[in-house]
Parts: sequence; C-alpha cells; structure tokens
Amino acid sequence: MLLLLLVLAGATLVLRGLPDAPLLPAGWAPWRPLDVSAAPGPATRWQLERAQADAGRCQAALATSALRRRPAIDREEPGGCGYHGAVQVGGLARDVGVGTPFVLSCPAALDLAMWMRHDLRGAALAELGSPLTAIQHAGSYACRNIYGRADARRSRHATADALDVRGFVLADGRRIGLARDWGREDARGRFLRQVRNGACRWFDVVLGPDYNAAHHDHLHLEHGRGRLCR
Repeated sequence: MLLLLLVLAGATLVLRGLPDAPLLPAGWAPWRPLDVSAAPGPATRWQLERAQADAGRCQAALATSALRRRPAIDREEPGGCGYHGAVQVGGLARDVGVGTPFVLSCPAALDLAMWMRHDLRGAALAELGSPLTAIQHAGSYACRNIYGRADARRSRHATADALDVRGFVLADGRRIGLARDWGREDARGRFLRQVRNGACRWFDVVLGPDYNAAHHDHLHLEHGRGRLCR
C-alpha cells in the first residue's frame, strides 16, 4: 500500500506539470485531506489515519461528513478517564437519528461517519429495501475497565473512543436488533453481517456476537489499540 501511495504521489507531480492534466479521484490522491463524502480508494485509509492523528485535520474531515454534532465540553476524571476535543453526536445524518446523543472522540466519530456514509445506508437499501432512519445504541463514554472488572485495563469507553450499537430502525418501521436477528439466514441476518463487516473497514476493533457472550446483543465499535474484527 505504501508503495502504491508513493507511485500515485509521483505520478501526480508529473501530471501537475502537464496542461489539462486529469485529476485523480479524492480516494486515490494521498496528498488530499480526507473527504468523508468521497468514494473510498487506495489512499483513503492513509488519509483517515492522518486526519485522526491531528486534531485540526480531524475536525476538518468531520466537517465533510453528514454527522450531526457539536463540540463536547472537555472532561477529566481520575484513573485516565475523560476526553478532549470530542464531539457530541446527535445524528448520523439529517435523516438518521441516534436517540440519546452520545460523546465520541474526534477520531472515533470520524470512523463512525465513514461507516455511515459508505456502509450503513447502502446495506439497509440493498438487503432490506428500506432507508435507515436511526441506530439504537447503549452508550459511548463510561469511566470503567473492560467488562467492569477491577483487575482489567481501562476500556476504550473510558476515553470516549468506543460506541456500542444494539440495533437499527428503518423507514418502514422495522427494527433490526443484534440480540434477536444476529445469525438468521435471511435479509435481517445478512444486513447485520454486512454492517459488521463494513464497520471493520473503519474502526480498529469491532466485537459482536461471534466474539463472546458479553457481546451477544451489540456491536462494540472502537478506535485505537490494535486491529480485531469478530
């Protein structure tokens, strides 16, 4: 991937010197900032990680998304809990709600925006034939350890880097839930598999019912700390 990005960058320098040189699509241009609305390409993952590593770039990238958000007040708690530069999410788009607003770090919110734009909408229409109108969640920020155990390390929820999603609501009134519909051999089951796999494209850690019993009723979506898709 790095070699491909270098080749694309070199080709661009050449093309820029030519009259009427064609421009590469945003997802193929590693020098461009991340545009959430643009079709993903070979450079998108690099653009995403670069944006997540810089607070200013991260906020600028969020501004290209449909995510309904506002700045969250910084919070500090003992034991490494809290967040800075986070956003309060009030909707995934103008027409896609979240119920109770929740707080996410900017990098995690950017993962969420990419998932919404490039996976959730399409999966709902392709598998269920109805637009997505809301997600059902179990919260994001919580100052606690993994599984709430005293001897475990801090959860990514403790820094607002994780969100638990329980289900989805469609325009035709159907509700698709992890607890009820995961593993079904029908459109509901296919939809959930598709959105889980789509989440793995953007979030660093995605844990669901296939991981363990503690995740039987939700998808744990996390930014940071390795890569795992279960």
